[in-house]
Amino acid sequence: MQIALAQLNPLVGDLAGNGEAILAATQQAGQQAAGESVLVVTPELSLWGYPPRDLLLRPSLLELQPTVLDRLAAGLVDQPPGLRVLVGVAEPSGSTALPCLYNAAALIEAGCWRIVCRKRLLPSYDVFDERRYFKPADQAAVLELREGERHWRLGLTICEDLWVEEELQGQRLAGSDPIAELLPLGIDALLNLSASPFGHTKLALRHHLAHRAAERLGCPVVYVNQVGGNDDLVFDGASFVKQPSGATALHLACSRPQVGLWALSAPEPAAPAPAAVETRELPSDPEQMFRALVLGVSDYAQKCGFKAALLGLSGGIDSALVAVIAAAALGGEQVQALLMPSPYSSSGSIDDAVALAQRLGLRTATLPIEALMQAFDQTLAPGLGAIPSGLAAENLQSRIRGTLLMAMANQQGQLLLSTGNKSELAVGYCTLYGDMNGGLAVIGDLYKSTVFELCAWLDSDAAGPTRQDLGLRPSGELVGDAIRHKAPSAELRPEQKDSDSLPDYAVLDPMLKALIEDLRSPEELVAAGADAALAARVMGLLRRAEFKRRQAPPVLKVSRRSFGTGWRMPIAAR
Repeated sequence: MQIALAQLNPLVGDLAGNGEAILAATQQAGQQAAGESVLVVTPELSLWGYPPRDLLLRPSLLELQPTVLDRLAAGLVDQPPGLRVLVGVAEPSGSTALPCLYNAAALIEAGCWRIVCRKRLLPSYDVFDERRYFKPADQAAVLELREGERHWRLGLTICEDLWVEEELQGQRLAGSDPIAELLPLGIDALLNLSASPFGHTKLALRHHLAHRAAERLGCPVVYVNQVGGNDDLVFDGASFVKQPSGATALHLACSRPQVGLWALSAPEPAAPAPAAVETRELPSDPEQMFRALVLGVSDYAQKCGFKAALLGLSGGIDSALVAVIAAAALGGEQVQALLMPSPYSSSGSIDDAVALAQRLGLRTATLPIEALMQAFDQTLAPGLGAIPSGLAAENLQSRIRGTLLMAMANQQGQLLLSTGNKSELAVGYCTLYGDMNGGLAVIGDLYKSTVFELCAWLDSDAAGPTRQDLGLRPSGELVGDAIRHKAPSAELRPEQKDSDSLPDYAVLDPMLKALIEDLRSPEELVAAGADAALAARVMGLLRRAEFKRRQAPPVLKVSRRSFGTGWRMPIAAR
């Protein structure tokens, strides 16, 4: 029996369009199978796109769903016999008690469809909020199919139902163990329909979890993940088939749609000893990160109706990395860089920005802001009794630049990309209505030290194949030595450096990671060896900047905890 892994990129809420994409993938799988029976497996909630959030509450969409499923079933009538597809759906429970839906899967065959699986474990942590919409199922799901003389029993699970190994994950949801409940049911393979967002080291963890399930069940695990960017979440695909031995029988691409075929046959012979799970074929961490960010920008622009992007290019490393990502996502010819030098901008920064734009093929425009700074000074002086000074004057420069960027983007219909990093967002080293302006914060989940590391990888030989694959020049410097080795500076006053206001990023970033991603307290940091005054100061900066983050653009999530959907801290708190 052939199993097709349909790694799809849905548009959230577009049930009709997603249904057409599912049918096209199913027809493609049927052609690849060359007349053999094939079961196509699509991701979690593939008809809706994940996460649909409050679109699930709209009666009109729920009423449309059976019509789309009927169309899919009708579309299989003229296809070769034995072609079936598992589709992720939102199933009404038949009750008026809230929540009144199941996160489910439907089996679609020629002319008919039926619900065959409901999700057991419903995540409501980090970016997930499934208990707002769904009821948990209370029994294991097994799909029985007959092909010729063979009777197949396929265990069905949906995303979180596979995440039950606390020692691998560090924690797990309270509730049943769907894998354990399948043990006595004698299944030939386990199918998992997933919508698992990208995260650092998460791809390897998925392989380990699938291997553990395959070992426990004594059968292969087919893991099918959604791909694509949806708002602040990026889904990296990377679907695979894992054998009980740990061998990877099939591995689909990271960060791109794909349909792959795998033959389910007799059970694999038992390995003489438990084998280590195979992860050697996985892309390197920097490649995974870069591809995820490129996909996030590409899909955010395309799904929101933008064909071109704009960013401010300062000659610093943050805007340089965003420019590289944007060029890879949209093509250099669709990205415009705006240079806005002030009297404090160094000639090196301007030259570095121009050189970078030329390497990436970006269009540039230069708008000096000195005259605008003087005009604001003269306008504000009567009200203040003096011209603005200190932090107010520095923020004013950022807000002048932010206004110019917004005006350009509005006039030209471009997506404005914010270029701030996570370290700056964390401690408030950013300006509301200035450098925080934008429709998407591309690297808002990358600490400054990670920005340096990713740029070093981009300029290395190791990145050559990825650069070429994404349409960037395959060799030579991309970000550039001059930018990568420049001391970080906002250049808002003479000889300014980030280190004037902040600890060295090598000290600051590990402290921020502990406070944000591990939710440590300053006291715990001190117990681990941090300076007490510095720990208290950093925590104070983090807390006081909450009101800024609440007004920031969406941040592409790539870490365990980002500033966005999964960060729900109060502003007025102690």
